[in-house]
Amino acid sequence: MPIPPRYSTPARMSAKERSLSQIQRWIIDGTLLPGEKLVDAELAEALGVSRTPIREALQLLEVQGLVEMHPGRDTRVRTIEKEDVLKLYPALAAQHALAAELAASRIAPEQIEQLKELNSRFAKAIENGQPYQAMELDEQFHNLIVETCDNPYVASFSASLQIHIRRFKYVFLAQPMAATATSVREHAAIVDALSIHDGEAAGAMMKQNLLRPMRELYEHIQS
Repeated sequence: MPIPPRYSTPARMSAKERSLSQIQRWIIDGTLLPGEKLVDAELAEALGVSRTPIREALQLLEVQGLVEMHPGRDTRVRTIEKEDVLKLYPALAAQHALAAELAASRIAPEQIEQLKELNSRFAKAIENGQPYQAMELDEQFHNLIVETCDNPYVASFSASLQIHIRRFKYVFLAQPMAATATSVREHAAIVDALSIHDGEAAGAMMKQNLLRPMRELYEHIQS
């Protein structure tokens, strides 16, 4: 397996948590490719742990939908298909629209300012031609709204969906689709709606902000 000899090791984690975090990262960024066979002994040696936490991590990754385990045969990275993008984005859009609706009634002035700052940095990353940085800032913007809605179920489901969407961007694209000024304006509209506690408007714009680029991403992916 093409495992890099050096990688950053998360601190203060159990062997299972560290294994889960690193293998998940390798699957998302394409180090471990779709369909690739995962050998627990090789992963254990690479991560400096025993095979037990590796097996436990792989079981959790199967629950997340990132690997497929075939008892008595092998464990492989789950393949992803172009058509899945049309299933993932609407699901995430629905979750984030609900988050925006809920956040509108409880968002604080300091959180509004945080969102404005994130959107400003997002706009600068777009202007400077930094697609990966723009992607990270876009996720931070959305995640802050999810955190503000104070619903752990929305947060959990959204985090799971984002893992798969991020994997699409890394595996199918040489780099993330370039965000545009339209995304910045949509973010600003979401902030404006939240600042006046208009949950319906915030939810509608949030949904648009995720569904609009869906078709562009779908068309960009090679069949």
